[in-house]
Amino acid sequence: MIILGLDPGFGTMGYGVIEKDARGNCAPVDFGAVKTPASESFPVRLCILEEKLNAIFDKFRPDEAAMEELFFSKNITTGIAVAHARGVMLLTCNKRCGKIFEYTPNQIKQALTGYGGADKQQMQRIVASHLRLSAIPKPDDAADALAVALCHAFTSRFSSMFGVK
Repeated sequence: MIILGLDPGFGTMGYGVIEKDARGNCAPVDFGAVKTPASESFPVRLCILEEKLNAIFDKFRPDEAAMEELFFSKNITTGIAVAHARGVMLLTCNKRCGKIFEYTPNQIKQALTGYGGADKQQMQRIVASHLRLSAIPKPDDAADALAVALCHAFTSRFSSMFGVK
């Protein structure tokens, strides 16, 4: 099974593609980040995200997609822009594969480390370890997206609890 993990973002959207075999082993296929130019208008930046996400679907043909749920910290203005980007991502994923799953940051940390309070460095090291990578994936958005994909791979037997309704 090919799983696409997404780390929602407006300026930068992380993606990670992994393959899970019949025995539950996961291997990296590709990862990276889509950046939208700050010089472009808001609608154009959303269109860029859609186009790039469609290109990822065209190239890798994922069976399922998983993304991190939106988490608001302090800056509500940034959160609104990310929410718009996330809407584009949800729409594109639904049109392209129809199997979308969402996980909170704590669920992702719990699935990968066994501890919901793991810090960013712990998460990056565990992603590299699980995928047998020689280095921590860069940029951070890609490492986060790979973590989402791994979380889904590890918990997909419970997928009815996390699917987007």
